[in-house]
Amino acid sequence: PGHALPVPQEHGLDFERLLDASAYKEKFRQDMIRWGEEKRRADPGCFCRAAVQGALQPVWVVSDTRRLSDVEWFRDTYGDVVRTVRVVASEETRKRRNWVFVTGVDDAESECGLDQGVAFDWVITNDGDEAALGEQLEVLVQSLHRSL
Repeated sequence: PGHALPVPQEHGLDFERLLDASAYKEKFRQDMIRWGEEKRRADPGCFCRAAVQGALQPVWVVSDTRRLSDVEWFRDTYGDVVRTVRVVASEETRKRRNWVFVTGVDDAESECGLDQGVAFDWVITNDGDEAALGEQLEVLVQSLHRSL
């Protein structure tokens, strides 16, 4: 499930270019964060509802939740069937992937709102070791299959 957010339509942006790690995205990133915060203040569940709108599959993957309020919305709405997964990478790995810390962006709630306050069901480490990543994902998938 999931639908494109209305950012491009409201502001005339190129949606496809906002999906990658380009300079284009970085140019508008702070504005997108501000826009999202305004939307959330008016309606904290707006993006969560948009993510599941029309979803009929028995298992959904809602990627890229950013805030405790998002996790709480899903748990309040769907209860015990919600499972949370956090994917982590070391700062060294992130830098190798061309990540550079930007004050006001990378320390904002949109980037670190889930660093505390959430007991994740799984934490997956993605530091570039494909075999280790595959093993972790296999454990997760097997667990999900058992719970169906």
